Amino acid sequence: MPKRQKSLKQGLQGQVRVIGGDWRGRKLPVPEAEGLRPTSDRVRETLFNWLQFDLPGSRCLDAFSGSGALAVESLSRGASQVMLLEKEPRVAKQLREMMAELDANRAEVLNADTLVYLDQPATRSFDLVFLDPPFTQGLLEPACRLLEEHGWLAEGAKIYLEIEKQAPAQQLPEPWQLLKEKQAGEVRYSLYQRYA
Repeated sequence: MPKRQKSLKQGLQGQVRVIGGDWRGRKLPVPEAEGLRPTSDRVRETLFNWLQFDLPGSRCLDAFSGSGALAVESLSRGASQVMLLEKEPRVAKQLREMMAELDANRAEVLNADTLVYLDQPATRSFDLVFLDPPFTQGLLEPACRLLEEHGWLAEGAKIYLEIEKQAPAQQLPEPWQLLKEKQAGEVRYSLYQRYA
């Protein structure tokens, strides 16, 4: 077995499947890490149906990358660039290996704490942002606030939020308007748009 294959297979907890686009049907390894829970196929299918006309040419931020499934799905469907933020060094390394294997040169993987990274003036702005943090850690609200305060969002940006169903209502920035919202199992997920 080639070395890269071996390293990708160590410490994995299964696979996720790319739903659509150029890499449709491709199976991606899921790293084993505490709190990592890939967005289910059903939820991703709904989300990417919502975003089908927004993805081609878009600049995306996958702010709590984990498995990288949302980033890969975006690239598969024509995003021009995707930045992945992942706090856990081993998971970030596996994400880099996965992107290299896919030859995904439009992806940039940063080993960074999302809240620390976003708490600085934006170096670029994003058209689409995916916020699917580990549950029950109170990360969603501060991430939303930092995105807005530091200029990380392009005009008209869309923001995807995924949170546990029983979580209290989140205080979101004023310019954000709810477009869609659904529940699946223990997950509540929604899509917002930023109106300046």
